[in-house]
Amino acid sequence: MTGITREMTIGEILRANPDVAPVLLNAGMHCLGCPSAQGESLEEAAMVHDIDIDELMSAIDAL
Repeated sequence: MTGITREMTIGEILRANPDVAPVLLNAGMHCLGCPSAQGESLEEAAMVHDIDIDELMSAIDAL
């Protein structure tokens, strides 16, 4: 368990665990440093990118 939640912003996630970056990139989230990454939750970002949040959380939890 990584301690990452779907309510955290991408910026918070990357500060807490930089090892999540490749998982996000592989899922199609290529703008990890963009302003939206600092303000939207992982769940919101997944919705914008048409990514299944449950699958993404499983990949993150597998770290």
